[in-house]
Amino acid sequence: MYLDSRDQRPALTPQLAVRVAVLGGIALLFFAVIFFRLWFLQVLSGDTYRAEANDNRVRSIKVAAPRGEIVDREGRVLVENRVGIAVKVSPKQLPESRAERREVYRRLGRVLDRKPRQIERRVERQLVEIPYSSATVKQDVSPDVLAYLLEHAEDFPGVEPERVYLREYPAGEAGAHLFGYTGEVSQEELESDEYSDVALGDRVGKGGIEEQYDRFLRGKNGATRVQVDAMGVLRGQPLRSWQPEQGRQLRLSLDSDVQEAGQASLAGRRGAFVAMNVDNGEVLALGSGPSFDPNIFSRPVSQSTLDRLSSEDAGTPLFNRAIQGGYPTGSTFKPITAVAALDGGLISPEEVVVDNGYVTIGDQEFENAGRVPHGAVALRQALSVSSDVYFYLLGKEADAFGNGNLIQSWARRMGLGRPTGIDLPGEAAGIVPTREWRNALHEQDPDVRQWSVGDNVNTSIGQGDLLASPLQMAVAYATLANGGKVVRPRLGLRIEDSSGRPLQELAGSVARRVKIDPGYRQAILDGLRAAASEPGGTSTPVFEGFPIAVAGKTGTAETTSGIDQSWYVALAPYPNPRYVIAATIEGGGFGAEAAAPAVRQILGSVFEVDESSGEIPAGTAQD
Repeated sequence: MYLDSRDQRPALTPQLAVRVAVLGGIALLFFAVIFFRLWFLQVLSGDTYRAEANDNRVRSIKVAAPRGEIVDREGRVLVENRVGIAVKVSPKQLPESRAERREVYRRLGRVLDRKPRQIERRVERQLVEIPYSSATVKQDVSPDVLAYLLEHAEDFPGVEPERVYLREYPAGEAGAHLFGYTGEVSQEELESDEYSDVALGDRVGKGGIEEQYDRFLRGKNGATRVQVDAMGVLRGQPLRSWQPEQGRQLRLSLDSDVQEAGQASLAGRRGAFVAMNVDNGEVLALGSGPSFDPNIFSRPVSQSTLDRLSSEDAGTPLFNRAIQGGYPTGSTFKPITAVAALDGGLISPEEVVVDNGYVTIGDQEFENAGRVPHGAVALRQALSVSSDVYFYLLGKEADAFGNGNLIQSWARRMGLGRPTGIDLPGEAAGIVPTREWRNALHEQDPDVRQWSVGDNVNTSIGQGDLLASPLQMAVAYATLANGGKVVRPRLGLRIEDSSGRPLQELAGSVARRVKIDPGYRQAILDGLRAAASEPGGTSTPVFEGFPIAVAGKTGTAETTSGIDQSWYVALAPYPNPRYVIAATIEGGGFGAEAAAPAVRQILGSVFEVDESSGEIPAGTAQD
């Protein structure tokens, strides 16, 4: 019997049917996943990926914005921009051969006086960060270098000189500590909210006013949008450009003439000065010596230069002694002791103390300078002749008064032992020593002695552990002069556009007020006036013949180095002071020998006194 071969196939078992169904389901699911994924990418996300693709072939090349200028109260330029030439390398024009590129770097190194390998590393590092832009090799080159590169352009493929904006400080060393300098933003700064709108390579303020008001001075960068291929190489012409916007102009309370006079008064010595309005805290001048030329920071600074500027042997030029210096103040502190003693009822302005040239307190003898006796003195005369014995006795009584911090409390209330709040970074607080402060040091280190009455006696004349800056002393004297208003020093007056039109006032504020009895205040001011004008006054010889009525106090402070610190603080014009001038000179000797003549020089500039004739220009107020 004949059988059809088709009938010889085995029958489909239930197990096989299940397997076929499972495999078919898996295949169907797999194709469904692929289908829906493709549908999601092409239909739902197509626009997103299309935009990202466009972004991948369009790049923005930054055009740096010039910073805003800084001007003084009269509109005279203090900080401006200048156009410099930077040498840059364009990746599009560089030879493709590594050997040829290195030959370009070798020739460029001879022109720029740099090692070829150093140039190569600098270029490669920048191109990794921004592969489609040009890499800066040197920030500021001379016209001779520019001319050579242009004349021999065929030897330097890819090397392109470009205009850049660099900071310039016309006053040089005068005001260097105020203005600060600029530099490329650091990685740490980029991570802070303050620099959220700053890009890698941008220049920001690194000190002084440049740092304090960076958010206003910093401009808004421009950009040029270009097309690039997958390798980051430029293709075609630029698509679009945005011009950079210059930063805002900043007007300061500074007076250029007074600032220059103050810097000149230091005559290269280590010291500092402050000139300030006693009513509103506007700073006319503030400086430190030795100074430095901030223009050196317009280009990269070597480590050796930074080391020199920070060297103690060179006088630490970067150190701003006016706000960061902590010095014993000597007898310039006595008016603060007087306010405290009068307010505490320890003495009255007319009460007489016999000064024999020395006084014994406990088992220690405290002397006047040179052990000179001044006889019977009341407050006004004690300030005029600077009787240490008078104030030693006040220090002794104050140590037993209340909790023993009468003098210290008034010192802090008048601005010492705390930052003044000036609009400059890096201000030091100083030290107003108290019983609690010294005893806490003793608990930490038993070798440190505990507080004794002698500490308060020394504090009463600005010695011992007391440390203050010239700006703090200026604030304290301003508080006395204006009747108890503790001003907050300030440099910024207002933000302006490039034409000088006001945009935002930087109004000052009163930190706090203290209550000083008008009679006590007048007695102290009378004593300071006598010190600068009457026979026997410690600074009378310095201001003899000066056409402005001055009230002031000398200070000669002993230091740990054994060299006297010279101080002088003046209020003028008397009897209604408008300005306070404070100056200190390290190693200057007696206050009348160094600091007082420096203050006279600054006052001459404030009031526009012609020292050769002693005349005051018409219209200069003296009352």
